[in-house]
Order: sequence, then structure tokens, then C-alpha cells
Amino acid sequence: MPVINIKMTHEDGGATKEQKEELSKGITELFAKVFNGRGASTAVVIIEEVSADNYAIGGKTITKIRSEKNCS
Repeated sequence: MPVINIKMTHEDGGATKEQKEELSKGITELFAKVFNGRGASTAVVIIEEVSADNYAIGGKTITKIRSEKNCS
């Protein structure tokens, strides 16, 4: 059973239920296509939305990086 874990920043209220369902369906279909149908009915998709304050690149949170870009 494939487990597909998607992590994304939580933006503007986060993804809607409908967007998450569409993403889950699409990623499952892609997985099955790449692996010749394997996993299509058993794939588990986990979507984690992470606060931009809890996600950092180069020691700076995404919130800080974006605020610096907006100040430039």
C-alpha cells in the first residue's frame, strides 16, 4: 500500500476540502499511471498544511522571507 505524504504551507485559510480531494485524486491517478495501475485502490494520501512560521529555508521562516521580499 503506497503512502503519499504531501506537505504544503498553509496559505490564506488553507486548501479547501474540495481542493484536497482533487489533489488526492490527481496524485493517486498519477501514482497508478507511473506504476502501471499498482496502488490505485489502496493509496493513502496524507496532506499536511504547515504554518509559514514553522517552515524555514536557510534559517529564515517562510513568513520572514516573504516579508523581506515585499519590503524590497
